[in-house]
Amino acid sequence: MAENTGSSNKITRRYLDSLLIETRYMNSGNPDLTMELYGKKFPSPVMTAALSHLDHFMFEGATKAYVEGTADAGAVLWLGMAEDEEVEFCAGGSKAMVEIIKPYKDRDKIYQKIEHAEKLGLLAVGVDIDHPFAPDGSDDVVDGYEMKAVSSEELKKICQSTSLPVIVKGVLSVYDADQSAGAGARGLVLSHHNNRIEYAIPPLMALPDIKRAVKDDMPIFVDCEIQTGMDAFKALALGAKAVCIGRPLMTAIRQDGARGVTEYLKKVNAGLAKAMAYTGCTDLSRMDPSVIHETGWM
Repeated sequence: MAENTGSSNKITRRYLDSLLIETRYMNSGNPDLTMELYGKKFPSPVMTAALSHLDHFMFEGATKAYVEGTADAGAVLWLGMAEDEEVEFCAGGSKAMVEIIKPYKDRDKIYQKIEHAEKLGLLAVGVDIDHPFAPDGSDDVVDGYEMKAVSSEELKKICQSTSLPVIVKGVLSVYDADQSAGAGARGLVLSHHNNRIEYAIPPLMALPDIKRAVKDDMPIFVDCEIQTGMDAFKALALGAKAVCIGRPLMTAIRQDGARGVTEYLKKVNAGLAKAMAYTGCTDLSRMDPSVIHETGWM
């Protein structure tokens, strides 16, 4: 068997590239990218992914560059696993922030982090349901913390514990979407968590069915392999509320720090605006899945 045949990242990339668009010039115009989310307005639906441990995996100051560059672009910043001090630093420098919380086996830690997020006035919090297991299927241990799969009843209690919107990250099935909606979640992130499981279906493949299942009851965000404005457009046209960009921003940080992040996000927004203009989608409310055509891709 060829090496990396089952890479979910590669499968996702192939699927994204297989989606073609039709142009619609008549009655089009200059697009408006403004997005409203949880009662606040933002200049674009292009956001960051929930990055974490940047100073550890990259270099000291990488987190600072990430926060500053995102803020300069006016984008919503998402943060992954972090201790309280880092959460406070990122929240203080961002325009708006979503913190994604791991499925800690010690459930009290989840509630403590939600309470902390409330005090910081975050835009929302999330639960990372796709990170409970190690590669051998046992309970994972991350930075010394044990993880445990979240039940529907536990998620319901988490959602009821806070006035903040609770987003469920790691959804790739109608089943998990229905369970999340029934528990009171107010957002879904479609993601395979950077190839956490091999042969995962691409988030955009799952998107239409999940969108039909939850209707307009909650926003859907798309993660994994979103790299360009055209990628973002395809996700939005198929029903996503917004998209999250991760690894390309890490490359931008390495190359040019905060400015690299800002310029990358601006480039993606420009590509999104072009795709919207060329397809008659002059604002986010006019996104139309019928402009997307799937071709043979495997």
